Amino acid sequence: QVKLVESGGGSVDPGGSMTLSCAATEYAIDGRRMAWFRHVPGAELDGIASMGAFGRTKYADSVQGRFKIFKDNSKNVLFLSMANLKAGDTGMYFCAADSSDTWNLHPIIQEDFYEYWGKGTQVTVSS
Repeated sequence: QVKLVESGGGSVDPGGSMTLSCAATEYAIDGRRMAWFRHVPGAELDGIASMGAFGRTKYADSVQGRFKIFKDNSKNVLFLSMANLKAGDTGMYFCAADSSDTWNLHPIIQEDFYEYWGKGTQVTVSS
């Protein structure tokens, strides 16, 4: 059974940094399409960052240049490095994985493309 477990969330001051982790079980992340999403109560789920085959990435405009998605294939962990955090980055962050093992998938930050989801980790940016 595929399992995704996020960690690394917490509270941080504006301008601070934080790195989230997503450990995958029964799912080999190497070459697979994965993504991070953010949810704020009362709002829709926002796509934040995605990594497809060959390390290709895609970011939401709001985080471009501040966030970085990357993998440690040896540990089977997906990461989201976040810098210069803003109050608007506050939310529950979810890791998601595509069930397809088709090669050469492009990164996509739309929730319909992902079948496996973690339970999330809360990030709060506030002074």
